[in-house]
Parts: sequence; C-alpha cells; structure tokens
Amino acid sequence: MTKIFVSSSDLVRQTNQWLEPSRFKDYCPNGLQVQGCDEIYKLVTGVTASLDLIQAAIDVQANAILVHHGLFWRGQDGTLTGWMRARVAKLINENINLIAYHLPLDAHPVYGNNAQLAIKLGLVTRSTFGEQNLGHLGEVDPTSSGAVLFCVDDLEKRIREALGREPIVICSDRRRALRKIAWCTGGAQSWFEDSIKAGADAFITGEISEPQAHLARETGVAFLACGHHASERYGVQALGQALAQAYKIDYQFIDIDNPA
Repeated sequence: MTKIFVSSSDLVRQTNQWLEPSRFKDYCPNGLQVQGCDEIYKLVTGVTASLDLIQAAIDVQANAILVHHGLFWRGQDGTLTGWMRARVAKLINENINLIAYHLPLDAHPVYGNNAQLAIKLGLVTRSTFGEQNLGHLGEVDPTSSGAVLFCVDDLEKRIREALGREPIVICSDRRRALRKIAWCTGGAQSWFEDSIKAGADAFITGEISEPQAHLARETGVAFLACGHHASERYGVQALGQALAQAYKIDYQFIDIDNPA
C-alpha cells in the first residue's frame, strides 16, 4: 500500500501561511526547529517537545512533531548538553522534524489556543486586548444552556468538566453574575490587570502567581487558573487536524500529562 506523504517544506510553508509568525514578537523561533526527513508520512502533535513526547512519536513511527512549546527559547546558553542533547539527539537519530509555533498558535482566530479554549468552554469572543491582542474578552455563548445568570461556580464547573482539571479559583463572591469573561491560555497571569481594565468579571488562564490572589479579592474580579498544559492542549490538535485533512497524511495527537 502506497503511503501518502507531504514534503516537510510544503507543510511548514502552509503552516506559516496560516499562522503568519512574522507578525509576532516572540521569545523563540517559530516554524522548523530541527530538520528531519524530507517526506512526512505521519504527523504527531503535542503541547511540549519533551523527551517523553519525542519517544512516543518514535513509537508510533511519526517523522514530524508539531508542538506549541519547542526546544529553543530566548536566554538559553545555546549548548547541546544534558536534557537538551538528549532531546535533539533522538530527533536527529530518528530523522524526525520538529516544528513549533508559540504566540502565532495562541493568537490564530481558528486554530489558536485561545479560540479553541473558547470552544471547549462555550465562550464567544467579542474583542481582544493586551500585548499583540492575545487576550480575549467575551461572554458565555448566549445560545448555550445555562447562559442566563452565569456565575463563578458555573464557570468553574465548565472548566472542570471540559478540561478534566480542578481549577484554582480566587474570588470574593462565587455567585457574582459573569457578564464579561476574559481569557488567555498558558502563563498569562500577568495579564490579569489588563483584563480588569478591559471590564472583565472573570479571567481564565493557565497559571497563578502570588499577586493575582490579592487583586482578585480586592477588585471582585474572579481569577481562575486551569493549568498551563491543560489550557494549551487544543490549538495543536486543531492545527494538526487541519494539516492532516489538507494533505491526507496520517495524524495523531499525543498528550503527555503535566500537572502544571
């Protein structure tokens, strides 16, 4: 049986056209980070280019891995030692392409982490805010059940059921009606103040740091941290599925669990 493949250059070119990484000021290189074979028969997606994900991709005979968190970040010393050497060595030895998109994948209006999280939680984006317009401001889908008098308890339940994660919830009134909800996936806890200025009644992100608890109690705006990894599982899946559909190649999402 003849395998269907796409060239690595064509796949990266198409992904760049969709995500437009040149529009963003990012902390990492977006696109192809480690070059592998020219012909991609099977694509694996995951959140982070960990050793476990790379090994799982090898086990299912993938020759391309697409992730949100790649290997190379601003501030690294640039040496291939220790854990970095172990990851890169596996990729090179197995001739596997590593492709990564950070902020461009957060921001995309269809495949982005913020757009996909909204779908999972039944939210509708009305506007964006913050640096590079990565934050989303919207409301509960008015056509969904339970949209009337939606409160913090209801939002916490949606997160728990949709993401399979118990969120950290800081608020002064759990029964407060939520008319405007803001969200930004991953480590966007520092955007809480911007969401408050934007008029949000609640802010959803992946992580929480010490200052956000005080701000939530003092302003009355609820802060919900649902896990960095948990909030960013969906963009790579949507993008991977779109690429698999476009090129008819084999595709699989592999979730390496992370409590953070």
